[in-house]
Amino acid sequence: MSDEDVTKKPEEEAEEEKIAISDKDRDSLYVLPLSALELETKALRTARLIKNNRLLSVVELFREEGIGSGQLEIDHLYAQFGWSPRDRPKDLVLLRKLAELNSYDVYSLRMSLREHGINVNNMDALSLSGAKKEELGKYMKAFTEPLIAKIYGNDATKVDSMDDVIGLFSDPDMSKVRERLQAMARELQIEVQDVPQFLEDFGDVFLSLSYYRSCMEQIEPMVDEFSRSIEEMKQSYQFKSNITLMETCKLVDTTISDLLAAIGGRLETFERNTQDMWEDLNASKFRNVKNMIQSYHTVIGGSLCALTVKMDSWAHQFPNRDTGGPQKRAEFIMSEMKQGIDRIKEIQAVEAQ
Repeated sequence: MSDEDVTKKPEEEAEEEKIAISDKDRDSLYVLPLSALELETKALRTARLIKNNRLLSVVELFREEGIGSGQLEIDHLYAQFGWSPRDRPKDLVLLRKLAELNSYDVYSLRMSLREHGINVNNMDALSLSGAKKEELGKYMKAFTEPLIAKIYGNDATKVDSMDDVIGLFSDPDMSKVRERLQAMARELQIEVQDVPQFLEDFGDVFLSLSYYRSCMEQIEPMVDEFSRSIEEMKQSYQFKSNITLMETCKLVDTTISDLLAAIGGRLETFERNTQDMWEDLNASKFRNVKNMIQSYHTVIGGSLCALTVKMDSWAHQFPNRDTGGPQKRAEFIMSEMKQGIDRIKEIQAVEAQ
């Protein structure tokens, strides 16, 4: 074996050990594939940290159709991996930090991991999948078209995504590219060499806003359906005398509806501020909007994560109005929907600030 083969072997092994992250996991609000992190315990690299229906972070060691999900609370990993409580394993310390996060969406994670000094060995894990970015194109259009129209006029080439915007600077005609760069730099009051970074930041911040808007719109019909089920229970002679159930139904329904309304209000504020930005667009105004949106990533991400977990659980249990009778729905509300509601109220208090 040659010296060259010896030096290549560790890299080849590392490549073999690299675990692919599914698009579904990358785009999720409540799943963190542990293969993205620098873990010492090899068996954990194929696991996922997820938020369960009670909004607790648990390690999911496996998930199989027809078998179910194998979940462990983080402090139960001692027994699973033979760790000694005296050793304080690095992986356990790391998982405990991650368990405190309210959301595992890529935008919240970027901020939270940086704040906690946690390294990532797979940067793809902190970016939405290509399929999701394409899906969000309809939302992004509201931000990309005004940018181009502002700089090149209403007759500018129509764009559907940030790739289309960046494509304007990949024209074979270099004189046209220089003209476009100069026009954008002049309008934004920045140097020509700063335009690419501006476009990267612009695309990312408004993709995050589009992502959160999309998540909220997916939840809204489920919340409406849940509220209808609650209202039917309130009107049911069978349950009217069950004061505990009635109070729980009111608490859960009000908490979820109020938080959804708060998220919608926050997103509308962001979008209004963005509209104001177009009136006199420059890099400084964009930075102000960018900082405002990014400062709420963890709050909005946490709110949407909690609501998505709860609504997905309800929709999975009762996929349509004919599934499960009133009694089963009442039992599920008392046993599952009620759990973690205090956590949602905590998130709601932060959202209201």
